[in-house]
Amino acid sequence: MTFNEYQAAAKRTAIARGTDLEVYERVLGLVGETGEIAEKFKKNIRDQGADLSKLDKADMAKELGDVLWYLAVLADHLDIPLQDIADKNIAKLASRQQRGTLSGSGDNR
Repeated sequence: MTFNEYQAAAKRTAIARGTDLEVYERVLGLVGETGEIAEKFKKNIRDQGADLSKLDKADMAKELGDVLWYLAVLADHLDIPLQDIADKNIAKLASRQQRGTLSGSGDNR
């Protein structure tokens, strides 16, 4: 499955409300799901001494899938093909790697 095929499939499972409030719902959903991932890592640090081997990978895969879904439907709402996002991101990172600027801060390095 390509990124764009995934995006089309995700769109079919999204509830369409027909208002701009949808985009805010998508953004908040994305933030919420990434927060759930952060919470699981926090609990891994607190309860398992940051032992990643004790992280429930099946559960983490579900949460990462939720993040992917929200990303896909948000991008769709903004008329941005998910494949374009992936391609441009890898090109940006490859450019930074070639220029030795992977580390550091700032969007335009």
